[in-house]
Amino acid sequence: MFEAQLVLMDEDFRRMSAVCERLVRDANAKGVYIVDKNGQLVCESGEMQNVDSTSLASLTAGCIAATGGLAKIVGEEEFPTHFHQGARDNLHITLLGDRMILMVVFDERSSLGLVRLRVKKAGAELGRILEEVKKKAEQEGPAAGSPFAEITDDDIDNLFSD
Repeated sequence: MFEAQLVLMDEDFRRMSAVCERLVRDANAKGVYIVDKNGQLVCESGEMQNVDSTSLASLTAGCIAATGGLAKIVGEEEFPTHFHQGARDNLHITLLGDRMILMVVFDERSSLGLVRLRVKKAGAELGRILEEVKKKAEQEGPAAGSPFAEITDDDIDNLFSD
């Protein structure tokens, strides 16, 4: 079976953004990021405007991929939650379904317990949104929304014929 392309409509993006903004506030976080497992930034919220979010997204996906490899070596399917503690900032990373990653950046203004509590609620809400998006994509099929959807084999043959 094919993996349907995930296409976020404006309404879905706004719903996800609202959840991220609420998570920043409720967890007293510096930033919240949703990244797909391919390393593409999907959504961001918070006060971290000076961060290279493209690199952050790519490295987050790489971290998840590397940790997934470690999990398999020790006999686990995956490690769905990660915590990285730094001198100033901390990262809490959680898998959302099979395609997305939720990362929360926080400092001493918050605590790991508070972040975990708020991520659990926000993660469930984001999971529901992503499941709805996935169902829409599966109903529309693999070519829906593709600029190549209307091109037929005959069109391609005519293009390359003398």
